[in-house]
Amino acid sequence: MTARAKHHAEPDPQPRSPEHLFDSAGISIERMPMLRVIFDRLAMQCSENTRQLSTAPAYFSVNSVKTERLGKILETAEGKAVVAVLHAQAWDARVLVGLDNKLIFALVEALFGGDGSEAPYIENRALTNIEMRVAQKTIDLISRSLQSAFSVIVESNFKFERIETRMDFAAIAPRNNFAVLAKFNLRILARSGELFIVIPQAALNPIRQSLTADHTIDVAAADPRWSRRIKTEVSKAEVTVQAIIQEEGFTLGDIADLKVGHILQLKSTPKSRVRLECNDEPLFWCQLGQAEGNYTLRVDAVVDSDQDFLDGLIDH
Repeated sequence: MTARAKHHAEPDPQPRSPEHLFDSAGISIERMPMLRVIFDRLAMQCSENTRQLSTAPAYFSVNSVKTERLGKILETAEGKAVVAVLHAQAWDARVLVGLDNKLIFALVEALFGGDGSEAPYIENRALTNIEMRVAQKTIDLISRSLQSAFSVIVESNFKFERIETRMDFAAIAPRNNFAVLAKFNLRILARSGELFIVIPQAALNPIRQSLTADHTIDVAAADPRWSRRIKTEVSKAEVTVQAIIQEEGFTLGDIADLKVGHILQLKSTPKSRVRLECNDEPLFWCQLGQAEGNYTLRVDAVVDSDQDFLDGLIDH
């Protein structure tokens, strides 16, 4: 009894720190809502920055965000991807940026003028020097996008350290520790590939409070450049408008009796208003005129569909 009592009284020779407890139990992503916002921004930034490599449209989208042990992540990527080790100086931690071989093959094809008409290249082999250079350039663009994405909560600088093809050399934390794994899908030239970001959970300790606060409203208002771009692209969209002078009801017999040379009598006069429509949607009331031998329309008023409906009921 004495020996057992003494045994229970002995202190733990290796007390566990809060960081150790954080790593030993995968923290739910739902407790860090800003991570999803950041990764959504990262996908958007990567889509935009990839245009520096190719004129072919490239679209990144978030596939999944979860926590997983680092060892399992590296085992899954072995022989199928290259990873870059980046140093997040503000956190004094390291993160991984991985590109699978299919993504690299697709980018190389697009970079050298491919149009996606040939079957995708799927051979399992070591990457060539050119492919490795394209991968490194892509990782450079992604690291800048990652810095921009995290800027909504903290200024972060991700410094490139090295690129690895052997996952054994890419262990940035104990393999049994949990890490946040974000997977992104790239679509280009009817090809697809995968980008993944690995952040050890302990590396997020310095910014955990910022990640748990939902700044979605602030984030939505924090990217004026994207808003301007959307506005510019939408304003370039081409539309067709129609000027309706008069609408008249006809029977099928009236249409069948029409012959070349027949004249349709319109009740409209030069002072009658013309309705401007787009996709059968009334927009404006206009005044018909002429200038330099061409017909013109002068916008007089916005069409009020509700008021026109009531006026029509009264007239009838």
